[in-house]
Amino acid sequence: MKNIDSYTHLRGESLFVDDIITRQDTLYGLVFDSPKAHGKIIAVNYAKAEAVHGVIKIFTYKDVRGENQIGGIIPDEPLWAEKEVHFQGQPIAFIVAESEQIAKKARKLITIEIEELPIITTAKEAKAKGSFINAPRSFNLGDTASTFKKCKHVFSGNTFSNGQEHLYLETQGAYAIPMENGNIKIISSTQGPTSVQKMAAQVLGIAMHKIEVDVTRLGGGFGGKEDQATPWAVMAAVAVQYLKKPVKFILNRHDDLRMTGKRHPYDATFKIGLDKDFNILAYDVEFLQNSGAAADLSPAIAERTLFHATNSYYIPNVSSIVHSCKTNLPPNTAFRGFGGPQGMFVIESAIAKAASELKINKRIIQERNLLVENDTFSYGQIATQVEMKNTWNTAIKDFELAKIESRITKFNNENTLFKKGIALMPITFGISFTNTPMNHARALVHIYQDGSVGVSTGAVEMGQSVNTKMLQVAYKTLGVRSKNVKLETTNTTRVANTSPTAASATADLNGKAVLKACKILKNRLKKVASKLLKVDEKEIRFKKNEVIVNGELTALTWKQVVSQAMLDRVALTENAHYVTPKIHFDKTKEKGHPFAYHVYGTAITEVTVDCIRGVYEIDAVKIVHDFGQSMNLGIDIGQVEGALAQGIGWMTMEEIAYDKKGKLLSNTLSSYKVPDVFAAAKEVAIIPLETQGNKMAIKKSKAVGEPPLMYGIGTYFAIQNAIKAFNSKHVIKFNSPFTPEKVLISLYED
Repeated sequence: MKNIDSYTHLRGESLFVDDIITRQDTLYGLVFDSPKAHGKIIAVNYAKAEAVHGVIKIFTYKDVRGENQIGGIIPDEPLWAEKEVHFQGQPIAFIVAESEQIAKKARKLITIEIEELPIITTAKEAKAKGSFINAPRSFNLGDTASTFKKCKHVFSGNTFSNGQEHLYLETQGAYAIPMENGNIKIISSTQGPTSVQKMAAQVLGIAMHKIEVDVTRLGGGFGGKEDQATPWAVMAAVAVQYLKKPVKFILNRHDDLRMTGKRHPYDATFKIGLDKDFNILAYDVEFLQNSGAAADLSPAIAERTLFHATNSYYIPNVSSIVHSCKTNLPPNTAFRGFGGPQGMFVIESAIAKAASELKINKRIIQERNLLVENDTFSYGQIATQVEMKNTWNTAIKDFELAKIESRITKFNNENTLFKKGIALMPITFGISFTNTPMNHARALVHIYQDGSVGVSTGAVEMGQSVNTKMLQVAYKTLGVRSKNVKLETTNTTRVANTSPTAASATADLNGKAVLKACKILKNRLKKVASKLLKVDEKEIRFKKNEVIVNGELTALTWKQVVSQAMLDRVALTENAHYVTPKIHFDKTKEKGHPFAYHVYGTAITEVTVDCIRGVYEIDAVKIVHDFGQSMNLGIDIGQVEGALAQGIGWMTMEEIAYDKKGKLLSNTLSSYKVPDVFAAAKEVAIIPLETQGNKMAIKKSKAVGEPPLMYGIGTYFAIQNAIKAFNSKHVIKFNSPFTPEKVLISLYED
């Protein structure tokens, strides 16, 4: 089934927040933010701005009737700064005017005096000064200290992986509308409608039921709208509470870049120990996460880094620790992979370092240590239904790795100024929210009198086609035609207390809830049909709006059954609740079974480096991916392709840069590069792994949003191998992204 939004997307008819028809009395908001990264607010003069014709009111923390706090995991983030500022771009005030142009004019007239305080911009600085968001987390397995003494080979090193800008096509925004009796409706571009509802109620000092949050779709999210969509919606709601008029607030691109957090940069140090046969016996790693000025989702992201610290390998002795370091940057936040990519980059770097020192092919160590059935992860979960070696061996066989390596060797022997490199990248990614209580969902399904169906879930459509999958589950389960089913907007009044659309778990959680609701409704209607046809309900099946008995088509139709159900007063609405079974995690012991299942895959990446200019081309990325039993292979392959491009961008060109004063330097699309058609891999080949799937996945169709991003890590090591083919003196390094500047330096270093 095609993406159900494709038609309206192509015609420009799909609705986003900025497309909503506004009321005639709508006002417009704009944030005045801190020009300094850290300091005490001495004075702010709003007089000239307030005098501008068309400025209605400028809101500050003094106007908050509830609590001036939007921190979720840790309450450490004020909606508006009070006495201090902690990052450039931190909101201080909210200008509401008759137009955005008037608000912009007013913003320029605000003056502020700040007494500057010391500024921390890197995780290393933060650790040295003891500046942390919370206590460190650590996962341990076996005894690394004693094991290292027994290892034949021991290697140490350090890595750095930079942040990444989400660069969703639709910037952050919200439209808040006053309703009767002090209620407020917020149309928000958010992955977490319940989070917006909860925080708005908290700041406004009212009950949650007085806030309704509605989401039609997002123009991209990638995690950047899981927590960080909240403040903009809440600011608009505060203004509505006072002014009793609608308030619209859409960030322009430059404000969005400056004020919002990115993927977390990570510094890490590692120590890896192997025996004479290259089995990894011990692994010790310390992660320094640059969290920014407030917690946001950093503690949860740090936790997932530990969960994926050993990627696709079984290591019997592991010691891993992560520090969430507090700096004076915008609070960093969720990004596709949620800390997993940063952890995987380090273990792949450690293996690359060992292989380089031992002068062997990296894939020898990789292959020797791949996960197999009943291996134990460092967090205590036993690996089951492991497809890691299956994807690895299939990739080597079906893509004819030996021929590729032979061709690359021949090319490198015959060419001086161009060199090719190759790398294999295995992935193992756990599916579930690692915070167990978040793994639940609800679906509200109505069957109307004419046989049409309305489905509401907590899933937010943001380009990943989750609504298409929900529609597939509904129409196939009920036995109607797809055109009978409509996916409603995501709304906190229809489906309450939802988890955010994140962690690649949305289709599983919400799909299982839809499945459950539709099965209940179908069984009710089977009873009605059995009375009409005078047959056992077990013999009845619905298919494409027809009623079938023992494989034979009857004269009875779906619509007739629904009509009779109405006459019989049968409930044609069901609200189903789904909870992921089996999963659990004890944070006091740092052990448990946090994931419903794992997704596996292997990518082979080929690159060509121009050894004069330092630029490179990605010749091919060939992937064997574990989709389970995909319920929509076209959509799933599209997700792999998109995630791969995003992963390659993170590893090769997307370089976040701040100066020592905490000012964002990569604040335009001329100074921050993202992959375009010329940077994309020339060839992307994807083979779906033949597998039975996992019953914990919806229809045994495994989650696909986040795992493929990690295939992009292979590009880094393929480039590294091409450099080594040109410069034998090159000392392998692990500092991403591997920009052309870094490549050029590496090509000619002594």
